[in-house]
Amino acid sequence: MRAAVFAFSRQGLRTARRVRAALAEAGDGCRLFAPERLAEEGLEAISPPLADFTAPLFREMDALIFISSCGIAVRAIAPHVRDKRTDPAVVAADERARFVIPLLSGHIGGANALAERLAEALGAAAAVTTATDVNGRFSVDAWAAERGLAISDMQAAKAVSAAILEGPVPLMSDFPVAGGLPPGLTYGETGPVGVRLSCRRGSPFARTLTLTPRVVRLGIGCRRGAEAGAIGRLADQVLQEHDILPAAVRAVGTIDLKKDEPGLLAFCRERGWPLEWYTAEELRQVSGTFTPSEFVRRVTGVDNVCERAALAGGGETLIIKKTARDGVTVAAAVEKYEVRFNG
Repeated sequence: MRAAVFAFSRQGLRTARRVRAALAEAGDGCRLFAPERLAEEGLEAISPPLADFTAPLFREMDALIFISSCGIAVRAIAPHVRDKRTDPAVVAADERARFVIPLLSGHIGGANALAERLAEALGAAAAVTTATDVNGRFSVDAWAAERGLAISDMQAAKAVSAAILEGPVPLMSDFPVAGGLPPGLTYGETGPVGVRLSCRRGSPFARTLTLTPRVVRLGIGCRRGAEAGAIGRLADQVLQEHDILPAAVRAVGTIDLKKDEPGLLAFCRERGWPLEWYTAEELRQVSGTFTPSEFVRRVTGVDNVCERAALAGGGETLIIKKTARDGVTVAAAVEKYEVRFNG
């Protein structure tokens, strides 16, 4: 985690150093800011106006921590607040370290968890105010963020959080669930609002919140000079025909002969998917039944690139066999995945 800590008085600076020490102990990076009149070694000077000064930090940091009144913190961040999916965690603590208050991005951004963590380190009280936490109910967006799950619809997430306060919300999962369900969830397949854990398209509830783990690995082969557009069109077609959500894709695999292929690199860069590559020998070691090609064997040294590459990085089951078009081949595998609500 990258954090920016702001202090505005000598006492506040002492508390800020305690915060920095607590973050450093956990291996988190921290930058400490204070007005120029408090300038000391290791501090970065705040230049007014504060809202302008915090603008780049709001975009760059994972957390902003104000050792100040809530009012100062709110005025500093107000012009920059955009979306709970991308806004950083914002926390305020009084300069005597009695209370730590999450102000923004309590769940997805992790401000609630950060406030509780800092409160424990400082001997303070965490003043968490989000309804699900206050009522001891399951917080679906916080859990999804902790597990790295893609959230299909933030409005649906809000609807789930509201419904959980009134009674259990049904859950469907395409993956095995280890252990029991948390308070607020129950197994079910119908209802006005519900949660679905899946890497495929679908909406079993009147209003469905789909949470998607990144467990699909694409394997891609292509001829020399294949364009990013051609690769993208086939990949999109394959995913759509098999109802696979793009959010489920974890990485793209290929043979090392293609690791510098401009079109493939551009395609992965546009989608934000990491590209992994394997030698022909590594691909040959992948076990399974594959769609062989003598031409591919002569060129690459292995009978199939896309299917083997989809499995090589950790895929457990091949869910999409080789599909070819315009000099591009695509396959997909899914990793083993287990849902855990605790631990």
